[in-house]
Amino acid sequence: MAENAAPADDLPLSGITVVSLEQAVAAPFATRQLADLGARVIKVERPGGGDFARRYDTTVHGQSSYFVWLNRCKESVTLDLKTDQGREILEELLARADVFVQNLAPGAAVRMGLGAGELAKRFPSLIPCSVTGYGSSGPWADRKAYDLLVQCQTGLVSLTGSTEEPARVGVSVADIAAGMYAYSGILTALFTRATRGSVRAVEVSLFEALAEWMSQPAYYTAYSGAQPPRVGTRHATIAPYGTYTAADGKDVLLSVQNEREWAALCERFLGNPALTEDARFATGSARVGHRDEVDAILAERIARSESAEVMRLLDAIGIANAPVNDVRQFLEHPVLAGRDRWRDVPLPDGSTAAALVPPVDLAGTEPRMGAVPALGEHTERILAELGHTPERIDALRALGAI
Repeated sequence: MAENAAPADDLPLSGITVVSLEQAVAAPFATRQLADLGARVIKVERPGGGDFARRYDTTVHGQSSYFVWLNRCKESVTLDLKTDQGREILEELLARADVFVQNLAPGAAVRMGLGAGELAKRFPSLIPCSVTGYGSSGPWADRKAYDLLVQCQTGLVSLTGSTEEPARVGVSVADIAAGMYAYSGILTALFTRATRGSVRAVEVSLFEALAEWMSQPAYYTAYSGAQPPRVGTRHATIAPYGTYTAADGKDVLLSVQNEREWAALCERFLGNPALTEDARFATGSARVGHRDEVDAILAERIARSESAEVMRLLDAIGIANAPVNDVRQFLEHPVLAGRDRWRDVPLPDGSTAAALVPPVDLAGTEPRMGAVPALGEHTERILAELGHTPERIDALRALGAI
């Protein structure tokens, strides 16, 4: 593993302070990306429990795989926001912050006086970012939303799976989408504040983030009159594009994107150039309409060769292809090793976990890959920065405010 990056003050977001009342996936994913690029992220957690994602599992040296993924480089401070003292400390933190991120339960931020309008009055330079389920207004503003619920609501689950059964996407795609849009929205708001002097609140909902990702099947359905079918590992609107089993029992995926590739596949892999003249296969739409026949031809040919040989032949004629990896094979992927994409991240117990470097490479910049915080690890230090004496900190702890 490569060494961790340079200090945060060498990074693009050095000097930016983010205070976050966050939990689960979407908001922590947004703030972790800010932290990776040098922002100071102060994660406010509940005393005694903290972010409930800490307890999703215990697979990474006793830590949650979700929490380790989403919370490196952050500082954890515990505050009981139901106490006056806890709220006062939060106000002190917000007075020094550039960005405030929250994904509290519906309506909770407004009830606590932490809505965008209220914050603008008290902290006019603070950029508030709210991550919600279905938006802060509208008929579903008060509904809870979790990733799989949103996958169902947007219709994504109806597109995913086999012809016999729908399936969820195997990662938290709605949360990830919302986290990405929150991240980009915050960067845009920071740029706007720096260049125009105006402060813009940011709001992202899980539903609307994933709705954007559903645009292509939405257009297809609205204008064709029928939604794309569930076709397992095949592509609903491109053919051939899917998996086929080779002679050694391993699956190979291939993709034909245009007529030139189709001609090359017919002539140099299938050994049947006459297929390009067959009206059933002459265009992409025609091949989709005769998918079963296309698949039968390819399945018969691929079943006669070992998977490595199939991929070698497809590479030679410029047809995109891939083995169907499991997660272990992904972890050992030669691209990740060859491009030095792994770093060791410290965990609270002193052990480390291998983490992937963020996918956006900024020239001359190595992202910060700092430690995953223990619950409340930085409480005393942060309170001392705010001017609280050791005696005052002890008193706050005795009151249960921290």
